[in-house]
Amino acid sequence: MNTAVGAGRIHSWDLSTGVDGPGTRFVLFVSGCPLRCLYCANPDTWYMRDGREATVDQVMAEIEKYRAFITTAGGGVTITGGEALLQPAFTAAVLRRCKEAGLHTALDTSGFLGARATDELLADTDLVLLDIKSFDVTTYRKLTGGALAPTLSFATRLDRLGVPVWIRYVLVPGWTDDPAAVDGPARFVAGLGSVDRVDVLPFHKLGAHKYDALGIPFPLRDTPAPDPALTERVREQFREHGLRAH
Repeated sequence: MNTAVGAGRIHSWDLSTGVDGPGTRFVLFVSGCPLRCLYCANPDTWYMRDGREATVDQVMAEIEKYRAFITTAGGGVTITGGEALLQPAFTAAVLRRCKEAGLHTALDTSGFLGARATDELLADTDLVLLDIKSFDVTTYRKLTGGALAPTLSFATRLDRLGVPVWIRYVLVPGWTDDPAAVDGPARFVAGLGSVDRVDVLPFHKLGAHKYDALGIPFPLRDTPAPDPALTERVREQFREHGLRAH
């Protein structure tokens, strides 16, 4: 694997707890995404051209500032986006350097570009946060603008390689909340031995102001957030298939 990649296009970095992998995480947001999810909270990460260039060394220098904090808190580094696999060589280089530094690594991805992840990249990845946005081909296309098959193929490949996975399922009323719509991914995921947990993430509108700032419409502006009862019902559906759902 080429670890001499000089730079990539990034949006930002931040620290988070609980939602981007175990413990407190240094989260690197790379720029660029091939999908256009209707509920996307970060439309400002869609285009690589809108990001800023950062070298692997610069990223690692920033991570090093927080090493003691994130390791004491049982965390590590998560690469997300945008879509981290749109820049696979840069992502692979950062993951390699993090592993060499003894840091826990996580890759947050839709799986749509999973074929771009080399086995070497995945060997440097301690955890994949995999978004399964819908299990219905037609709904997936309408919801994301992309195809479902690459994500499912990537999920089975991760299982074959034994890479630990947390599944993320965004709960959107009217789109992904129907019992039959939940049962499909639940049955599929239950057949993957590498899945440690499922995070059911309630749809929210926290990114609506970004659409306003960019002058583009937010497609789900009038869609309500799911109430706690609906969210718990969906989590229970996953649990009925023997999965640990949160």
